[in-house]
Amino acid sequence: MSTHSIKRVAIIGLGLLGGSVGLAIRDRAFDMETTGFDLDPDVRVKAKERMLVGTVCETAEEALAGVDLVVLCIPVGAMAAAVQSFADAVPAGAIISDVGSSKQSVLTHLQSALPDHTIIPAHPVAGTEESGPDAGFSSLFTNRWCILTPPEGTDPQALAALELFWTRLGAKTEIMDAQHHDLVLAVTSHIPHLIAFTIVGTASDLEDVTRSEVIKYSAGGFRDFTRIAASDPTMWRDVFLENKGAVLEMLGRFTEDLTALQRAIRSGDGDSLFELFERTRTIRRSIIEQGQDDAAPDFGRDH
Repeated sequence: MSTHSIKRVAIIGLGLLGGSVGLAIRDRAFDMETTGFDLDPDVRVKAKERMLVGTVCETAEEALAGVDLVVLCIPVGAMAAAVQSFADAVPAGAIISDVGSSKQSVLTHLQSALPDHTIIPAHPVAGTEESGPDAGFSSLFTNRWCILTPPEGTDPQALAALELFWTRLGAKTEIMDAQHHDLVLAVTSHIPHLIAFTIVGTASDLEDVTRSEVIKYSAGGFRDFTRIAASDPTMWRDVFLENKGAVLEMLGRFTEDLTALQRAIRSGDGDSLFELFERTRTIRRSIIEQGQDDAAPDFGRDH
């Protein structure tokens, strides 16, 4: 078996991301064979119904037999225990990767459980607020970035094989240091989610605004926070705990900026407010120009 040619892939965890990986392989890389396993028997049943992978296995060990690539699609908080439970079954030549949103902790867990294997953590920056085996779809990764965080000394041919794998699924790839990844994602993903969870929770706790009013008038912007705040609670709990350092660092910076914004509003400093809003609008336009969102009115929603 070669670590440089990916023909057989095991997907461990068959929720939104695992299911989407399987479906993307089916539709875009049909020369590859896929096996899959999920700890939840109900998920395995649904995965068979939706044909998320070629063979849904009843044990992780069965799914791992003879594979070239293992893609771990399980919550980062469960990664260490899960991998330790089936470490002996992972083929010696297989590349071990994942789809988690924090990378330093994942790398540490995987290197501890599989010290003699080729480990290349990965993070496809794609997803929805939905979760579970019904949520996956084959185009989830199309034109999205997949960040690979290889540790020092990684076999360049194995890295190239994993880059090609994600490219074939429709993604664009970027190589990044794990620590830098965690800082970048704390800004672009983790803090925005934390803010969304907080503001939705605050609205639901207000005594002088009824819940029916919050729901009724949500189109004012609250609605878009609720989409983010509906994300998988298990996954996000683990992300914040596993990426604690970077999240707290960025949260401190955000708190300082929020204090400055409070000061500008209190003092009637309209120039500072306008400058901030103009700068942030430019960032929105840049995201659209790079094809990372829809330029259609109202976020491209159907009416």
